[in-house]
Amino acid sequence: MAAQQPTQPGEFHIFDTSLRDGAQQEGIRLTVSDKLRIAGYLDELGVTFIEGGWPGANPADTEFFQRAKSELRLERSTLVAFGSTRKAGVAVADDALTQALVDAGTEVVCIVAKSHDEHVTRALRTTLDENLAMVRDSVEYLRAQGKRVFVDCEHFFDGFRANPEYALDVVRTAHEAGAEVVVLCDTNGGMLPSWIGDIVAAARATGAQIGIHCHNDTGCAVANSLAAVEAGAMHVQGTFNGYGERTGNADLSALIPNLELKYGWQVLPDGRLAELTRVAHAIALVAHQPLLGRQPYVGQSAFAHKGGLHASAVKVDENLYQHIAPGLVGNDMRMLISDMAGRANIQIKGEQLGFDLTDRDLAARITETVKDREQSGYSYEAADASFELLLRDELGVLELPFEVESWRCLTEERDGVSLAEATVKLVAGGERLMVVGEGNGPVNALDGALHSALAAKYPIVEQFELTDYRVRILDEGHGTDAIVRTLIDTSFEGRTWTTVGVGTDVVEASWEALRDAMLYGLLHIDDKR
Repeated sequence: MAAQQPTQPGEFHIFDTSLRDGAQQEGIRLTVSDKLRIAGYLDELGVTFIEGGWPGANPADTEFFQRAKSELRLERSTLVAFGSTRKAGVAVADDALTQALVDAGTEVVCIVAKSHDEHVTRALRTTLDENLAMVRDSVEYLRAQGKRVFVDCEHFFDGFRANPEYALDVVRTAHEAGAEVVVLCDTNGGMLPSWIGDIVAAARATGAQIGIHCHNDTGCAVANSLAAVEAGAMHVQGTFNGYGERTGNADLSALIPNLELKYGWQVLPDGRLAELTRVAHAIALVAHQPLLGRQPYVGQSAFAHKGGLHASAVKVDENLYQHIAPGLVGNDMRMLISDMAGRANIQIKGEQLGFDLTDRDLAARITETVKDREQSGYSYEAADASFELLLRDELGVLELPFEVESWRCLTEERDGVSLAEATVKLVAGGERLMVVGEGNGPVNALDGALHSALAAKYPIVEQFELTDYRVRILDEGHGTDAIVRTLIDTSFEGRTWTTVGVGTDVVEASWEALRDAMLYGLLHIDDKR
């Protein structure tokens, strides 16, 4: 029997805090320009609110809100300034950070308030009554300035478990003072889904509209957020790609499709869910954080199939091993080619690349070739370009825009400086070419020589850029005599392809991957002049 889905409330908020809470992740350093770009991507997707930072707390966030007034043109989302309640013993009108919230110029502000009694007495070093007054004064003052006010109740869940009466007093005080939403924060991230519902229900009994803000320290931030929604929360806070302090925050790139595709709700504007993967990857690029391949919905492995049994079923019906159609979130199904691949993997992958492999004997032969090469060290699951070259070769349709006669590389140390010189001889366009290249290492020298040789006939290769280079020793027990595998990413006009090389040393393996990168690029670029 199918589980009953929760009913979507009349008003529901997706509140993104990537620019504030997400930016607290170790290794993330966002400039003001970075934050403006990310805000633009979030607006394209259509999240309800974008929390921009804490004006007055640091110069960068203050600058962000000043620049946002003239540079940020939001069409779907509303910008939010974050702050705190007034300081203990300070009149709210005299509190500098409260005034900075007003000066930020946003329609909506979100302020953090203590809701755990021990945090009030030990961290704020004030009384429980004064803390309630701080909440009341701050909300009423900001409301009087024409602001919509959300209140984040910090450490609410831990506070509720320690002193439920006081935690609920904070919620009630914020609500009665005019807070539009009171957000319950699992600040330490220690809750589990089964613990959430009753506490959210108790907070809702105050009459306040309730939001949820979860951290991922138990790995349950998304599940805890959904549990809160099922208990009546109408406002969900999180970050894209789960960025945040320690283990991160609830991941909106998983929460949003769960709400839309599993609950059947609409939390983004029409048609925007299909932009989810693009936006998640764009934010990752700006944040200089590699997006995890195994990330739900938006990761490159989210709809990847490797095992032959899976591929056989997917060949019959893609949905047999997929919980949704990948296109709903802007992602794609990927068929991985490896020594675990069966004939169905090869047939599906060939079809995706535009080749007819319906002949079972042909597909079986190619499958065995792939398995043999994988056994000798090649890996095609991350090197689609090399797999296509192998496939073309097996089918007899590999047209070579150039053929290499020979290559060599010399290294020397001169006056304490290591130098590398590479010579490449090849035939391109009916002309024999020989080029010598220098570099800061043998691979760099080979790359330069190959580019220079090909550019004489195909100038477009000058725009092919090596963007990533990875080396792996395959049989470590053999030390310097081990087999080496290299993977090279090459980019051109926003497109990236990956090639693989295997050899008895890193130079030999790198040369194969470099050569295949040029072959693949020239086969797929129309203008070879």
